[in-house]
Amino acid sequence: MTDKDPLKRYRDKRRADVTPEPAGQRGAWARGVRPVFVIQKHDASSLHYDFRLEIDGVLKSWAVPKGPSTDPRDKQLAIETEDHPLDYADFEGVIPANEYGGGTVMVWDIGVFDNAKRDEAGGREKSLAQCWADGHLMVTLHGDKLTGGYALTHFRTEGDTRQWLLVKMDDAAADARRNPVSTEDTSVLTDRSTAEIRDHAGRDS
Repeated sequence: MTDKDPLKRYRDKRRADVTPEPAGQRGAWARGVRPVFVIQKHDASSLHYDFRLEIDGVLKSWAVPKGPSTDPRDKQLAIETEDHPLDYADFEGVIPANEYGGGTVMVWDIGVFDNAKRDEAGGREKSLAQCWADGHLMVTLHGDKLTGGYALTHFRTEGDTRQWLLVKMDDAAADARRNPVSTEDTSVLTDRSTAEIRDHAGRDS
């Protein structure tokens, strides 16, 4: 990566003495050879799902307003956001309302993933960093709620923000009948709902 501090934007947007979010160290899920993915349900001013992939020591991140789908016909908008630290993968809690991204964060799904992108010329695996830079990622997720292939494709840029499409690949894990964001709505780490996470944080404050 060319940026000497890829997490500068992350830190600049947050007050470490106020928000419970990680400052940027390695977390419980940043411990294996295979890269981690996480999908966090973020009940902020606008409800969305944050889709994150470990690439080059950070979590490359996208805000997905409608959440991921298991139907290959769905093309979900994914708005690129700032890189997050690896220890954000297992962050679950409440960001104060007057802070950037204020709201309740749930770890909706988490696991490892494989790079499914191959170089068209030689058939060799293309690096995740290069795929991200080129605007086309293909990954195979191994989560509790989501498995199988997903493609992320950059299709336009508004201002300095890249917008992508998140699409389920048509494989054995595809299922047009499922609606996981509606039917599987608790944390994979704690089995809590958004309301229970928020209430627990309120009792601790």
